[in-house]
Amino acid sequence: MPSATRALSRLAIVALAAALPLGASAQNYPTRPITFVVPWGAGGGTDTTARYFAAQLEKELGQPVNVVNRTGGSGVVGHSAIASAQPDGYTIGMITVEITMMHWQGLTDLAPASYTPLALVNADPAGFTVKADSPFKSVKEVLDFARANPGKLKASGTGQGGIWHLALAGLLNDAKIPQTAIPWVPSNGAAPAMQDLAAGGVDVVTCSLPEARALIDAGKAKPLAVMDSKKSDLFPNVPTMKDAAGSGWTVSAWRGIAGPKGLPKDVETKLVGAIKKIWDSKEFKDFAASKGYGTSWAAQADFAKFMAKGDADMGVVMKAAGLAK
Repeated sequence: MPSATRALSRLAIVALAAALPLGASAQNYPTRPITFVVPWGAGGGTDTTARYFAAQLEKELGQPVNVVNRTGGSGVVGHSAIASAQPDGYTIGMITVEITMMHWQGLTDLAPASYTPLALVNADPAGFTVKADSPFKSVKEVLDFARANPGKLKASGTGQGGIWHLALAGLLNDAKIPQTAIPWVPSNGAAPAMQDLAAGGVDVVTCSLPEARALIDAGKAKPLAVMDSKKSDLFPNVPTMKDAAGSGWTVSAWRGIAGPKGLPKDVETKLVGAIKKIWDSKEFKDFAASKGYGTSWAAQADFAKFMAKGDADMGVVMKAAGLAK
């Protein structure tokens, strides 16, 4: 055999040998513990959801799945930890709606395309809630009043620039009403905003209906609409925003599972299969119902499309509200 041919044969054998361990490791994945990064603090909704999936993934994959809370930077630290991890399937995490917002605020260059999208597992659409004895019977009445009396009504639900602020900002933008028509009162979250609503400090709260549920059930607040294309399972008599005000604006706080960009396809497929099995289970539906979380599913390319649309929508709204850098 000519020396050149022998050299090429040796190279081919080396290349094949180098490729085999990668294929084998992907086929046998996982062979060691997995880290599950959560960009938000322990005890919150994202952390609770992540820990549920981590515990179930342990059973499905046969390896420990360790939850690590990487907080800070308004979600940037944890989202960065997921995106910058080695793309081998041993670091995954729960990304949230903020990944469609942070780069518009100039906080990071990270965006939905920075990840391998695995699955959307939860989404809670914004509601539009007023005080129980409010004179307004519909969202249309509220918007008509705000248009004619700018600045007379106040709204709350989260901090300045948070997802529930953008829920209102998007609605006003879609209705071609100036952002100043309903000034935003920043709060430390939905719970204090709802208390402020019940006390008469604000007129509208645009948080999720599960977050508003306690005061709605107590007869201190009434939901006028949900910013979704379908009605809420929790409050089936509450109309969609399209039915309530003719607006097609939809927005939700969502959570999904993702890995770093470039995960091996067979690892991605195995993870998605395990997540889907968990999501389909009665146990997960019972868990979500007990917490008041909405269940939504979109995997891989569909999850990527969902995030891309949300990212574009957030850009438009944040620019209109003067919140984009």
